[in-house]
Amino acid sequence: MMTIYDDRPWVKAYDPGIPPDIDIPAKTYTDALLKGIAAFPDRAAMHFMGSAISYRQLDEMSCRFAAFLTASGLKPGDVVGLSLPNIPQFLIALCGTMRAGCTATGVSPLLTPKELSHQINDSGCRVLVTLDAIFERVLAKIENQVPALTHVVVTRIGDYLPVVKRILGKLLKKLPTGTVTPLAGKTIMSFKEIMVRYPPDTPQVTVMPENICLIQYTGGTTGLPKGVELTHHNIFSNLTQVKKWTDFQMGRDVLCSGFPFFHLAGLMFGMTALTMASSQCLIPDPRNTRHICKEIRTYAPSIYANVPTLYQMLMDDPEFKKLDFRPAKIFVSGAAPFAVDSIRAFESVVGAGKVVEVYGMTETSPLITGNPLEGKKKIGSVGIPLSNTRVRIVDVETGNEIMPAGEPGELIVRGPQVMKGYHNKPEETDYAMREHDGHRWLHTGDVARMDEDGYFYIVDRSKDMLNVGGFKVFSREVEETLYQHEAVEFCAIIGQPDPKRPGSEIVKAVIQLTPAAQKPNAGKFDAEALKSHITEYCRENMAPYKVPKIIEFIDAIPLTAVGKVDKKALR
Repeated sequence: MMTIYDDRPWVKAYDPGIPPDIDIPAKTYTDALLKGIAAFPDRAAMHFMGSAISYRQLDEMSCRFAAFLTASGLKPGDVVGLSLPNIPQFLIALCGTMRAGCTATGVSPLLTPKELSHQINDSGCRVLVTLDAIFERVLAKIENQVPALTHVVVTRIGDYLPVVKRILGKLLKKLPTGTVTPLAGKTIMSFKEIMVRYPPDTPQVTVMPENICLIQYTGGTTGLPKGVELTHHNIFSNLTQVKKWTDFQMGRDVLCSGFPFFHLAGLMFGMTALTMASSQCLIPDPRNTRHICKEIRTYAPSIYANVPTLYQMLMDDPEFKKLDFRPAKIFVSGAAPFAVDSIRAFESVVGAGKVVEVYGMTETSPLITGNPLEGKKKIGSVGIPLSNTRVRIVDVETGNEIMPAGEPGELIVRGPQVMKGYHNKPEETDYAMREHDGHRWLHTGDVARMDEDGYFYIVDRSKDMLNVGGFKVFSREVEETLYQHEAVEFCAIIGQPDPKRPGSEIVKAVIQLTPAAQKPNAGKFDAEALKSHITEYCRENMAPYKVPKIIEFIDAIPLTAVGKVDKKALR
């Protein structure tokens, strides 16, 4: 006799008190935001380079920004672009955008003029908030290519720094700056001017759960980035799922993350903090590990979220290992694989069992799975599906046949956090969201497997899977093996066309060596000898068709702005 959980073997691994399905009220993200802002008005909402902004101040400033949007003619549903690093102005403008009933779109500060033009035009962005440096370097070059953009709000990275740091930053020219010039047909205002000119009145707007909260753009690894439409119901649902999973307590936590706000992982982490009256340490430059160590020492964060490469960079900073991690409850790791040996090394510093690997994507608001906080964590696994979430592994070729436990296939998902669709792309939406058993399932494009306990393991992106003479080679599997070699700091596996076998590929390993491997104690560095040693190691630890035929050493593996290995650049 079938039970209700026959298709959810992971339910038995849930922590006590977490049901397979939870009640998700018909509310908006704005409802949760306003509750969080009002809960502890004198608590610090954010710490930024030695300054702090309280929830009372955030309440007032976000109302002023909302009043500016309303006075500028924006209506609920109009799009506001936020092209900023992790500085206070991003969160102030985000909260103001939500309060005005508008839709936010995170915009990477690293976009080229062509890329910025695409996102502004594709999203229908009416207002763009950006740095003066980005204004001069990028926006000024496309003023005639973005007709829908009517207002530009310009700010400086030092506007909310402590006075001394702001003055020193100017004198030493450590703060990026740019010249702001008139743009034809567009109103230009400074962020600080808005904070003075407009009243802190709460706009009277109506926002419904089905309205679009965010339009977040995918990485564009296989073409132009697509705008993912996430409704207030999507965001509120994932927020509710995560709160239940982590047992978040109102007003008790300090969060620290190097994920950029323009990426959904960082944005949702920050948005969650605001709804829980948590304080958060803003990290404008995640590569500055010394600054992150200082924030940890000063504010004793309880919850962290980072890409694995940042955790590894922190481990390379001697100051990190001197810190007190007793206040830390969890270190969330996501957006990229975290090598098993690296997790063990990291936990030897921060505490056993504190790393929680999760899995998600922009299209799912973003979280799909996570390892339990109290129960069994399986290192190398991305855990089990959150409440209200159904996941299947299906045949990569057909997209229909359900694969047995242990067998790899494409991961598909359905749940309240799954996107409405791709903005203005109905055909691509229909291709990604297909019907099975009377329900629409999102095809993630990720190759994964599920073990008998219902824990999931990401094997590869389907586009990163190699075909070697008819054999499937999963790049992550080869990378995991390479990471166990003492000379490998970072690595990436990519495929090159095999000139001798049309349709087949050659396995290529791109490796960033450890400092010790680059400067051996005795004798000079011998690249060819080391390549031979790594090749022999691979032969001993993997099937012959998986062994890299080409090994290339590189000074630094290219990373995306989020900290993922940039395989597009490597190819």
